Amino acid sequence: MTNKFKFLLSGVVACTLCASVALADTASNAAAPAAPAPATVAVVDVQAVVNASPAVQALKKEQEANAKELITFIEKARKDVAATTDESKKKSLEEKYNKELVSKREKFEKSYTAKLSQIDSSISKTIEETAKAKGYTVVVAKGAVLYGGADLTNDVKKAVAAKK
Repeated sequence: MTNKFKFLLSGVVACTLCASVALADTASNAAAPAAPAPATVAVVDVQAVVNASPAVQALKKEQEANAKELITFIEKARKDVAATTDESKKKSLEEKYNKELVSKREKFEKSYTAKLSQIDSSISKTIEETAKAKGYTVVVAKGAVLYGGADLTNDVKKAVAAKK
């Protein structure tokens, strides 16, 4: 083989290798998915939001009223039972009042649980809406974060108060 031919052949091989490397690099870049956008993190002091919630305050007042109602009922029942002298009537009266007390307490607890669940759902939704409106993709409870994250607590408190 002549030197010119060897030189030409090595040039063709070199060009072919360069072209194949370039094509492989282009193909791998085209096939690679786009990197996900970085998460933006916010924090919320959930306990502070709950304590400031008008719905929670109303529920607390309702619970206090229910507790007073139960205390009044128990005091009346004790007086009625104490005033009865006949033992069989006394026992019957105690059973009647115990059933009523259990019924009232279950009714109050069921109502409380339902309302508390509704409040929890509403607050969670408000946190989500506030975070999305401000452009955050992740919200973490403030107590679980040692450092960082934008604090949305006051914004969420305002939004919860506005919903009443």
